[in-house]
Amino acid sequence: MRVIIDAFGGDFAPACTIEGAALAQKELGVGIVLTGNEDIIRSYIREHDVKFTDLEIIHTDDVISMHDEPTSLLKTHKDSSMAVAFKKLSEGEADAFVSAGSTGAIVVGGTLIVKRIKGVKRPALASMIPSPDKPYMLMDMGANAECRPEMLQQFGIMANAYLKRVEGRSNPKIALLNIGTEDTKGGELQQEAYKLLSKADINFVGNIESREMPKGVADAVITDGFTGNIALKLIEGTASTLFKMIKGALYKNIINKLAALIIKKDLYVLKGKMDSSEVGGALLLGVKKPVIKAHGNSDAKAIKNAIRQAKYFYEGNVIESISQGLESVEE
Repeated sequence: MRVIIDAFGGDFAPACTIEGAALAQKELGVGIVLTGNEDIIRSYIREHDVKFTDLEIIHTDDVISMHDEPTSLLKTHKDSSMAVAFKKLSEGEADAFVSAGSTGAIVVGGTLIVKRIKGVKRPALASMIPSPDKPYMLMDMGANAECRPEMLQQFGIMANAYLKRVEGRSNPKIALLNIGTEDTKGGELQQEAYKLLSKADINFVGNIESREMPKGVADAVITDGFTGNIALKLIEGTASTLFKMIKGALYKNIINKLAALIIKKDLYVLKGKMDSSEVGGALLLGVKKPVIKAHGNSDAKAIKNAIRQAKYFYEGNVIESISQGLESVEE
């Protein structure tokens, strides 16, 4: 398969994008297409002796930044590295897309250039979140601040398809984020979404409160993009703060430092479980091709893992499964 990558998307582009793409090709055997300034890309490859077995570069001088209006991808920045990558993907010249660039622009490009799967109301962003046992999916994480009940039903169907085809979970538990577990809790959106999710051909386990999310009691947690984005950033901030507090306690005095040496190995294992770079990136589910949004501050390892995610997404025939799930609801 061929993965097309916006080489100039992200805080550390193009260096980490190039390095990550090379790692992915070596470990995963995927074809790599980079979009962006060819002179800069080839100069970096020469200077840092980056090894590619096969590489295609599509030259473009323009870059859409995090500060640009996302819809400018369609006009002002229609020749940017991201826009060109989306065009090539939609034309069948690649099988999947990866970028660490603007989230808004990626949603626009995926929705309006690659296009939605037939029947999908709105594509949504989803990501696997670490938990003690196994990661769970949070969806939507910010693509749709305002949602209708039928959209949340579709999010559940799309999450179910991905978890089965890529994560290998035979009967994933799909939950709805709410302020209580009773089916009467929440506003009109949550109450109506509860009814629709109950009718879908998925293992809907009902409402879940936010305090239960980190325990991994559900395989996927469904919500609107506004709530999901707040939940995601709270999780990230809490995890970061907690690790800083643990580190401060362990370095407080000589006795604690000795204790830290004893549990050092276990702490590294715990840190690895919570490392977002191991996940890869967020999935834009609901469009016709695999689209992965890597974190803006992705290093080479994170880019490699985003490409790995794109490979599994493509090979799992997730889009076909989503289409089938939507058709069963319509029937």
